Amino acid sequence: MPFETVEASLNETDLTALLGSRLCHDLISPIGAIANGLELLTMSCATQGPEIELIEQSVAAANARVKFFRVAFGQSSEQQQLGQPEIASLLAGISAQGRLRLHWEISGDHARGLVKLAFLSILCLETVLPYGGTITVRDCGGRWEIGAQSEKARGDARLFSTLDGAHIDVTPAQVQFALLPRLAARLGLGLDWALTETGGVIRF
Repeated sequence: MPFETVEASLNETDLTALLGSRLCHDLISPIGAIANGLELLTMSCATQGPEIELIEQSVAAANARVKFFRVAFGQSSEQQQLGQPEIASLLAGISAQGRLRLHWEISGDHARGLVKLAFLSILCLETVLPYGGTITVRDCGGRWEIGAQSEKARGDARLFSTLDGAHIDVTPAQVQFALLPRLAARLGLGLDWALTETGGVIRF
């Protein structure tokens, strides 16, 4: 296929997803190798000091984050499905590594594109909880609702206005705000959001 044809068949969102899939795919193996090597090291050592514990925690955090990013930023198709146990496991890995608690309350298998939309929403709402908190994904009357809750929430309404189509320059840490409305439009879904003193919510 000529380069021009390939370029025409892939839009900006496709290329971003391909790049995300490639990066996560290439990182999964070395992180797994480090985890395996660390396990062998702990088996051969009589004691386990704070240094080993710190490395174990860092490897677990990196592994959980890359797996989460693989869904949030990677390639998806209408045929791909993710089940509730797999999704819950991914979120549990993130919850175990910090002050953020993630809960998935939607049962059954779901199209990877919808799960990707929910994960991007989680990343957006994560910015509202700088001191930690809880983010819950639930089904409310046929619409998915991703709600964030914390006693010390701090949302940026200007940043969230990108979900309505506002043109605002985002930083690398905020790229999810640019991707979420594009994916929602591609799936034919509308986005609603709101910020409160104790958190925020995104619905689609």
